[in-house]
Amino acid sequence: MFKKILIANRGEIALRIIRTCKEMGIKTVAVYSKADEESLHVRFADEAVCIGPAPSHESYLKIPNIIAAAEITNADAIHPGYGFLSENSKFSKICAEHEIKFIGASGEQIDKMGDKATAKETMKKAGVPTIPGSEGLLKDVTDAKKIAKKMGYPVMIKATAGGGGKGMRAVWSENEMESHFESAVQEATAAFGNGGMYMEKLIEEPRHIEIQIVGDQYGKACHLSERDCSVQRRHQKLTEETPSPFMTDSLRDDMGKAAVKAAEFIKYEGAGTVEFLVDKHRNFYFMEMNTRIQVEHPITEQVVDYDLIREQILVAGGVPISGKNYLPKLHSIECRINAEDPFNDFRPSPGKITTLHTPGGHGVRLDTHVYSGYMIPPNYDSMIAKLITTAQTREEAINKMRRALDEFVIEGVKTTIPFHRQLMDHPDYLAGNYTTKFMEDFEIDPKYLD
Repeated sequence: MFKKILIANRGEIALRIIRTCKEMGIKTVAVYSKADEESLHVRFADEAVCIGPAPSHESYLKIPNIIAAAEITNADAIHPGYGFLSENSKFSKICAEHEIKFIGASGEQIDKMGDKATAKETMKKAGVPTIPGSEGLLKDVTDAKKIAKKMGYPVMIKATAGGGGKGMRAVWSENEMESHFESAVQEATAAFGNGGMYMEKLIEEPRHIEIQIVGDQYGKACHLSERDCSVQRRHQKLTEETPSPFMTDSLRDDMGKAAVKAAEFIKYEGAGTVEFLVDKHRNFYFMEMNTRIQVEHPITEQVVDYDLIREQILVAGGVPISGKNYLPKLHSIECRINAEDPFNDFRPSPGKITTLHTPGGHGVRLDTHVYSGYMIPPNYDSMIAKLITTAQTREEAINKMRRALDEFVIEGVKTTIPFHRQLMDHPDYLAGNYTTKFMEDFEIDPKYLD
């Protein structure tokens, strides 16, 4: 097993990885930008190396600096967490060239699944259901119109290198196609340096349901059931739960088998998720694969009693998985607490936390890196905590979340705590009646501000 792991990340996920490493008797190295000098992951790691100034492209995305930090500290593995370089095939390959184990997918596996058009073709070959759409990339807007007419509107045009909703446009009629296509290409080119577009049939009343999988170095994979991530704003997840209130036993079985088939087809190594869109008739279609640990992995850990970070490390060390699939025994909900103002279009709210009181009690888990006096930098993602509640039933988990949110006090910056508290009272959410369009009609109620 590894003697020392460098964590190429920051914030709560870096701290989360450090904790598991300590439990496994593995030494840790934190890397940090100058903006994160006072972060808890720097304090709790055995060693820490500054890798550059605040901008992520000069620090957390600077591959030579991270490799140099690993070499000077004699780290024999790198855990990338999520975001930053976690799905960067070049980084995975460079780690291999320097004989440092990348705890995650190989560069070749990331290449197969990182580009969405390529991933879709791969999944078709694997026999996994995919959304009807274009064969490869669209040549131009004329090609887009021709395919859309044949497929039938509405359609969705998507950037092949996309993420976070950038380069995506729903097109409901032919007279919208030209303007939407051009704006999507411009947005994708600016965001990713790649204006390639493909097209899919627009799934109406969709739910975003993902299956957690783990694959080992010997071609074997298993699944750990589903997470419902349908409550989103601008394609960014706000809250997740497992099991999904929309799921049936037969659907879970079918989706689980499809996810394992997908992972074993590419001989996937590590933890990952196979993401599906599920329509109102419970037909499911492959959407994409995330070749990394997910932000929302704690709710899966809670309902199946399984440390996914530990399993990632074991798999990377050559330990085979049992091959057993896992079904949820409990119900768990995660609320992403962001430093944003929900009453001002969720505008980021960096600054100093002057007061912090965290919730506790049975079935309450808080993954965070902040503390009273912590300065939230403006340079990175605005998520500052993940609040997770777990109980025997969905109703009990929601009641526990209400209570935990009421206990959670963060002063000095605006947060999304009031939004989540309102969500836990929303009749459609309580009924499990929500899709990825849920937030389009959601109105923030000022009474939850207090």
